[in-house]
Amino acid sequence: MINIKDLCKYYLVGEERVRALDHATLHVLPGEFVSIIGPSGSGKSTLMNIIGCLDIADAGSYHLDDLPIESYSENQLARIRNEKIGFVFQQFNLIPKLSAEENVELPLIYQKMPKAQRTERVRAALERVGLTQRAKHLPTELSGGQQQRVAIARAIVTNPKLILADEPTGALDSKTSQEIIDIFHELHRQGNTIVLITHDNDVAKQASRSIHILDGRITEVTL
Repeated sequence: MINIKDLCKYYLVGEERVRALDHATLHVLPGEFVSIIGPSGSGKSTLMNIIGCLDIADAGSYHLDDLPIESYSENQLARIRNEKIGFVFQQFNLIPKLSAEENVELPLIYQKMPKAQRTERVRAALERVGLTQRAKHLPTELSGGQQQRVAIARAIVTNPKLILADEPTGALDSKTSQEIIDIFHELHRQGNTIVLITHDNDVAKQASRSIHILDGRITEVTL
C-alpha cells in the first residue's frame, strides 16, 4: 500500500537548510494498522503530508497503491487524495453550517456521485461510527467525540484505500479517546489500512506496528 524509500525533504529557515526527512524508508502493507510516533519537530507532520499527497519530497521515491506519487502533478495528487485517502484530523475540520450528514456527504459531491447513491453511502458511514441518530445535528450541537466520529465517517464514506489519522485523539479526554481508538480497531478488523500519527505512546501502542521518527529518521520500535 505504502512504499517509501530514501525520502528527503528540506526547508529553508532563514539561510539555514533544515532536513525534515532524512532518507526515510517505510513500507505499509494493505490492511495494516501502523502508528507513527515522534515528538514535535521530529518530521512526522512532514511525513504525514507526503503520505497524504499534500506535499512532495525533494528526493527519494513514494509509491501509494503502486502509483509513483513523486512524479504526479498537483491535479493528479488532488484526485488521488479524494479517491484513495480518508483524512482524520485532530481538530475535526467540520464545516460549522453543515449538519453531520452534510459534512460526511461532501467528498461524494466532489466525486460527482448521484444523490441516491450519496444518501446510502452517508447513512452507512454514520451507522459504522454509531452516529445515525445525530445525522441532522450541526457540529456545535455535538460533543468533541461525536464530532470526531463525524470526521471518521467523512473519511470512510468514499471507501478509501488508506485512512490517515493525524493526532485523532489529541483534542479529546481519555475516555473519549479510547472510544475513538476502538472505532479504528473496528475499521481495521473490517480490512481498512490505517496509518495513525501521534506523539502519545499509549495511543501508538494501539496499532499493530509502530514506527518511530526523530530528526527525520525512521526506525521501527516495539512499544
